[in-house]
Amino acid sequence: MPVAALGRAAGESVRKSVAGLPREFWWLWTSTLVNRLGAFVTTFMALYLTVERGYSASYAGLVAALHGLGGVVSAIGAGVMTDRLGRRPTLLIAQSSTAASVALLGFVQHPVAIAAVACLVGMTSNASRPAVQAMMADIVKPEDRVRAFSLNYWAINLGFAVSAGVAGFIAEYSYLVGFLGEAALTLVCAVLIYIKLPESRPERVLVDGRSAPETGMGTVLRDGRFMGVVGLSFVVALIFQQAFVGLPVAMGADGFSSSDFGMVIAFNGVLIVALQIPVTRFIEHRDTRRLLILSSALAGYGFGLTAFAGSLAVYVLAVCVWTLAEIVNAPTQTSLVVRLSPVDGRGRYQGMYTMSWAVAGLVGPLMAGFLIDRYGADWLWGLCAVLGTVAAGGYWVLMRALPADELELSEVETGPDKGAEPVARPVVLSEATERP
Repeated sequence: MPVAALGRAAGESVRKSVAGLPREFWWLWTSTLVNRLGAFVTTFMALYLTVERGYSASYAGLVAALHGLGGVVSAIGAGVMTDRLGRRPTLLIAQSSTAASVALLGFVQHPVAIAAVACLVGMTSNASRPAVQAMMADIVKPEDRVRAFSLNYWAINLGFAVSAGVAGFIAEYSYLVGFLGEAALTLVCAVLIYIKLPESRPERVLVDGRSAPETGMGTVLRDGRFMGVVGLSFVVALIFQQAFVGLPVAMGADGFSSSDFGMVIAFNGVLIVALQIPVTRFIEHRDTRRLLILSSALAGYGFGLTAFAGSLAVYVLAVCVWTLAEIVNAPTQTSLVVRLSPVDGRGRYQGMYTMSWAVAGLVGPLMAGFLIDRYGADWLWGLCAVLGTVAAGGYWVLMRALPADELELSEVETGPDKGAEPVARPVVLSEATERP
């Protein structure tokens, strides 16, 4: 096919992928992009602690785990804030406090202080996720949500692809500059949200003269089907956590520099930028079950391949394999969570889902540090392959019992017991989110 024809086909694919989404979505998308352009702490914390500060892999794992613990603490609270206080106020509080805590992390030097501030950074940075995902579900039509979540994930990785390579060289010059740069760009995100994004939380309405019962955390915890998805997402998240803990430590032990790691991990972002849109168009209306099974297995075996890496080329190959899993898994799983969530409880459901990743952020680094220090990195990569197999089997069992029409629920949600016939939840959208 001529180059011009390929260009036209690619342009048409992009136009179809971005068409029809509301203006508010694009401002949220822009804030996500700006935020990820400054990503530094998560990517280079392990190298900062082991190479710059001279701490052990176990200490680096402990600090990363405390970062994850902060996320666990904030996930549920941020979900409740998202439903009660609103999406916009929660985002403003989270982004402003993240900027302050990241800047502080660049200056503290005592190991106890580093660990404490890292926990604070995890708490503040994770607090924005339930609000972002709930707001996106509010402002985007149900049939466009997979596409919207995919585009948002694309923005995350477009920023990451740029920042990972640049930040690797910044780290060789000054880690402090990296911390302050992330703080500044996070503050820019807060300003964008304040100026451009209206509140999107659906208003509660009266039913027979009374307010409908609020979806509480008890409802979320009793939702066995949803909690099964949360458990499996935790297993998958354990695998992906190794991109920022196990992989940099293993590469450092093999004699590679921070810029080498930055270059290798940048392939993750570059591939997502290049493939997320066309892959999303391919998977958008395909079987959710198969997509989750396939992506879980690919993630495990992709990281398992790292056990055979002795050169940068093999590291890059391994990154390419698990990146394909990430491209498929992220929008598919996030969209599934929205479909299983009642409209008035989106913040809490997203908070619980976010917590699964936060708990993985706590357990994953501890697991990596222990295995690498005690047995060597190859044991870690073998365990990743096992976890991917377990997650794929778990999705096969869970989704086999889930009727296909249940995956198509959107604004029509199931009743409080999640086992009743689907019923329409009365919701009035605020003026900012009304759609034709």
